[in-house]
Amino acid sequence: MTHDEYVDRCEELFAVGGFTQVRKLAESGLEELGPDPVLYRWLGLAHAAEDEDDHDAEAEKAYEAGLAQCPEDLGLLVSYLELCLRADEWTYPGRSGRATSLKERIAVLAPAGSPEAVRAQAALGWAGRGYWQDVRERTGTARAERAALTSHSADVAEALEQGGQAPAHPEDLRATEVAAALELLAGPWRAPLRLMVRHRVAAYVATFVLAVATNKALVLSGTVSYSVWGWIWYAPLLLADAKLRRARRLARQRVIAAMEARHADTAASAG
Repeated sequence: MTHDEYVDRCEELFAVGGFTQVRKLAESGLEELGPDPVLYRWLGLAHAAEDEDDHDAEAEKAYEAGLAQCPEDLGLLVSYLELCLRADEWTYPGRSGRATSLKERIAVLAPAGSPEAVRAQAALGWAGRGYWQDVRERTGTARAERAALTSHSADVAEALEQGGQAPAHPEDLRATEVAAALELLAGPWRAPLRLMVRHRVAAYVATFVLAVATNKALVLSGTVSYSVWGWIWYAPLLLADAKLRRARRLARQRVIAAMEARHADTAASAG
């Protein structure tokens, strides 16, 4: 397989969250083609994307191995800088401290306004955030995830209204997410969940009213002095959302498998 094919496949799989597959591809490419800064970068990025201590250590090894071969590769330098800026200075003082030297090397090699310079500046800005900036970003991330789930729910609701989904390309992530959700919501016992997905806003409003009314009724009846039992009405909605989240994870796995199958077919045809 050529260098460009390895890189293209890494990019495809990384975009859909196939980090394990990207690592395998990058390692295979390095074994077949020899040291290459782009493949080392993909290997490091696929480790760093897991956001775990062990993977961060492996990402650092990949970046250092690549820079040992190509010390002026800006892609590796910026990726390594991002990793070092993310490191906790108390737990990993060495990794965190390397950010300064990496920043200086990038400043020399990357002209002002270049993509690498812009990316490095963005990473430095991220590292310089305070507590409230972190809180705002986490809130923004939670909102983005909720918006994605709401959009997914709308797609599923539309498919339920139409009585199914038209056939789609196996690597179409959004369509695969809908197909997976329809599978997980199928069956007579899941009819209430399907109803909640089809009428998501109304279901949330009705659930809130039921929860408040139940809590107030329990207090007024003297059964309890303070009640949170009414919030149990949210359990079915949470279950429906859990099904949608599971469908998105399942869809991602299926799209990754479809990509790998295509890659295998291409390799077999070329052979």
